[in-house]
Amino acid sequence: MTLLDWIILLVYILLVLLMGYVVGRRQESQEDYYLGGRRMPSWQIALSIVATQVSAISLIGAPAFIALRTGGGLIWLQYEFAIPLAMMFIMLTLVPVYHRVRAITIYEYLEKRFGSTTRLVISLVFLLSRGLGSGVALLATGIVTAVCLNLPLYETILLIGVVSILYTTFGGIKADIYSDILQLIILWSGAFMAIGILWTMLGEQALVFAPPEASRLQVFQWKATGWGDGRTFGFWPMLIGGFFLYLSYYGCDQSQTQRLLTTATPAEAQKALVWNGLLRFPLVLTYSTVGILLIPFLRLHPDFALQLADKQPDFLVPYFLIEYMPRGFLGLLIAGIFAASMSSLDSAMNSLSAATYRDFFIKIRPGLQNLSNQQQVRLSRVLTVFWGTVSTLFALEMIGGSETVLELVNKIGSAFYGPILGVFWMGMLSRGVTQWGAIAGLLAGVTGNIYLWQFHSPQISWMWWNVVGFLVSVIVGRGISMLDKNTPREVPDSLLLSRKDVGDLWQTRRWYFLSLIAAFLAILAMSTALERWLI
Repeated sequence: MTLLDWIILLVYILLVLLMGYVVGRRQESQEDYYLGGRRMPSWQIALSIVATQVSAISLIGAPAFIALRTGGGLIWLQYEFAIPLAMMFIMLTLVPVYHRVRAITIYEYLEKRFGSTTRLVISLVFLLSRGLGSGVALLATGIVTAVCLNLPLYETILLIGVVSILYTTFGGIKADIYSDILQLIILWSGAFMAIGILWTMLGEQALVFAPPEASRLQVFQWKATGWGDGRTFGFWPMLIGGFFLYLSYYGCDQSQTQRLLTTATPAEAQKALVWNGLLRFPLVLTYSTVGILLIPFLRLHPDFALQLADKQPDFLVPYFLIEYMPRGFLGLLIAGIFAASMSSLDSAMNSLSAATYRDFFIKIRPGLQNLSNQQQVRLSRVLTVFWGTVSTLFALEMIGGSETVLELVNKIGSAFYGPILGVFWMGMLSRGVTQWGAIAGLLAGVTGNIYLWQFHSPQISWMWWNVVGFLVSVIVGRGISMLDKNTPREVPDSLLLSRKDVGDLWQTRRWYFLSLIAAFLAILAMSTALERWLI
């Protein structure tokens, strides 16, 4: 990086810190700090949700997977097929109930519906998994960011961690959302810039592929089931397993769902989900195009390819940017990658702080509810610093073993996603499910997934765990509830979702749902056309 590139990066960092400080000065309560005062517009939430998914690993890892990784290729696009359908079901089921409860964490709903034990158990699962996962994500993004900055890995992790802690601690969820939007603009523009550079350099050879490269241009794997054949990247495990994964991740994970609680009405949150369902695939297709063009680029530039001979595929894009991106523009794009690295930590810190305060501290010390608004905000900021520090230290501790741990954390997430989704859906759709039924269902679903992990992996894809865990959770939860001899908990209608609610919602929001169904069909059609055009 040149001096100009460093100046651009430093200006970006100072801008983000200043934004966090300015936003933080206006916060007067926990609702301001954790939920932006419930006044955030849907378009900002939509862009923030999209940006949160575009981590440095996505932007850099997807092109590397398509162009270089063994067994990789455009099958990566199958990850996106289930997104519009999942958004539709979250809009129909989870969002209306969450907004009726008016909670700061979604786990508050579980206490109102089942009891405090259910809330504490699932919130604890979130704290442990997200605290671990944010550290792993920080390490993974730090690796590629360190290449771009030409700094030692531990210095890069500390820099990302400290800047993230500072602006998130002061600015809360609103600063996270604003920085996400800025990051998305820079990264998406940078991806188009990389496409332009590659297209110019390749000329007439831009879409000319050698016969051995044809396998990388295949999008669909229809015959791969992921159930006994050990092939995770099949159409059915990615569509069905991905559907349940995204339902739980976007709808039952505080780090994502907290954004949906920042809107004034459920309609605004639903509109944000529609835009996420419509925008995510074009974004993924943009940086996947970078990967497509890198396939012939590597063949036609053997000297550059030789530099990657003894390195992980994820280093492909950073080396390309350093080598071929114009000065100044490189600094701007690296600022975006740096921001994407921060986004893997900032939303986690805020949501971990919220869950710790609301789900545990108030239970242990009920007197905390009597603190003044400003005292509550200060304590919330202390918890944000705590979780940011824990995640950063954990990332530093794992230096040297990231790849194995990253895979491990992904599997841990899939072991819990399905069962947690089952608990939420049982609570909202069935009046007869009891607290012990919900907890038994959660434990049975997780146990079933761990069994598959230990005795049937990798023959059964971890994407199927999301489905298996959900089904086991629901079946066991309803069965135990029928045997539970305790007096059933009285459940207010506001905590349930009736068929009439779903029907009314379908009528009033049918254009939202039809747009998402059309987006799903369009994604399949575009992927089919792309595969046939390239091959």
